[in-house]
Amino acid sequence: MTPYSLLDLSPIIEGSDATQAMRNTLSLAQHAERLGYRRFWLAEHHNMPGIASAATAVLIGYVANGTSTIRVGSGGIMLPNHSPLVVAEQFGTLASLYPGRIDLGLGRAPGTDQATARALRRTLSHDSADSFPQDVEELQAYFDEVRPGQRVRAVPGAGLKVPLWLLGSSLFGAQLAAAMGLPFAFASHFAPGFMRQAVDLYRRTFRPSEQLDRPHVMLGLNVFAAETDAEARRLFSSLQQQFLALVRGTPGQLKPPVDDIERLWDASEAEHIRRSLACSVVGDPATVREGIQRFVDDLRPDELMLTGQIYDHAARLRSFEIAADAMRALQPASSQTA
Repeated sequence: MTPYSLLDLSPIIEGSDATQAMRNTLSLAQHAERLGYRRFWLAEHHNMPGIASAATAVLIGYVANGTSTIRVGSGGIMLPNHSPLVVAEQFGTLASLYPGRIDLGLGRAPGTDQATARALRRTLSHDSADSFPQDVEELQAYFDEVRPGQRVRAVPGAGLKVPLWLLGSSLFGAQLAAAMGLPFAFASHFAPGFMRQAVDLYRRTFRPSEQLDRPHVMLGLNVFAAETDAEARRLFSSLQQQFLALVRGTPGQLKPPVDDIERLWDASEAEHIRRSLACSVVGDPATVREGIQRFVDDLRPDELMLTGQIYDHAARLRSFEIAADAMRALQPASSQTA
């Protein structure tokens, strides 16, 4: 069976607040644990009125404390925003409190606008995205055993070997993950354009490492499941409205679903958003099962990261329940690539 995990952005719905969003996140994580999801990841975004997971490491601790077996991690920490030492200390603390359950996914985008990025790291005198490979190596070294003469160490962190993942939506991330022998998570749930090329490049050029002896690809997939196709499409409209707000430069809280999304956007906006959300499975249980099966048969991921921003929390819980049922019902692919 293809392992399945869950990515949550801790959405703040219209008319609510971050406190309720974080409580809903914990509720969803507990639900995911019962349903057999392998990982529950949270994403770093800043200055976004509709996302409550800006202090990602803090929220990971809250979720890990409220669950018992599911792995909890970042999807991801945007490393250009942080000192590698601080990230090592944060995740060393988490790994000490919740041993064997913490993942550290890393991205090189700022996860925000340029003004906010500058506010996050005021002292930067260079483009920190350019130093991403060196920052990953530095961070990885902090989790190794302390070397003789090492002057700077992560306490806690040293010797804990917290598993690293590289996240990406381009060929750069795929190439770096392969060169470093790290698992690779591709952001196909919102930027699928280079998905096939990136997965192929990663698998072809992968070099085994101490952490990983063979390539491991996780692909993001939006899933909006309900009792009927019509209701699932309606739930999906909240995410479509979220992307429409981003396209227009007016990000906000997650809006309630609408019956007719077509009246809200023009043709060019619709086409852009459809391309961005092309990796989405929307429908009733049978439709979702068939859609996930096609996606897995086509791309042969080693793991799926399912996500879905749904306005109504009960509907969101039900959607991920239907998705878990679909994952457990998957038929093995006829053949498996690397």
